[in-house]
Amino acid sequence: MNSKVLIRDATPNDLSVIIELIYLKAEFDGCPDSVEATRDRLDSHLFGESPLASVLLADIGGNAVGFATYHRIYSTFLAKPGIWLDDLYVKAEYRNNRIGEALIMHLCQIAYETGCGRIDWTVSASNPGAIQFYERMGARLNQKVRLCRLDSNAISRNYNLS
Repeated sequence: MNSKVLIRDATPNDLSVIIELIYLKAEFDGCPDSVEATRDRLDSHLFGESPLASVLLADIGGNAVGFATYHRIYSTFLAKPGIWLDDLYVKAEYRNNRIGEALIMHLCQIAYETGCGRIDWTVSASNPGAIQFYERMGARLNQKVRLCRLDSNAISRNYNLS
């Protein structure tokens, strides 16, 4: 790869490419039918009056080749803010060119500059390449905790019980 990668904040003009990358990530994860994101919802939630999440794009020669989506969290144990890395994805033909590393490093810069105590995320146990990559970046895999999730059906069920 001859061109330099530029990591930049996404803008509303990037909504089409963000949606494309979300679908590619879902396909890579083996769940392409799970995507419910729409352009309008993403526009509102990423770029509206009170953004809920942010997107970094990895750009080479004007083409977005990867992305990282993240949002703010808070650790009561540290009494500091943190970042939750929701998605990290690089198009297949651009992998092994340090683009994922550039995205993580940029996220670390954001975390450092905003006084964050940590960056958290999940990784599929069936993705040894990603696990090795994250460990090379200095991540420690915590085997003591498990991801818990209440989906929209469980939320509705619990809400209706109150």
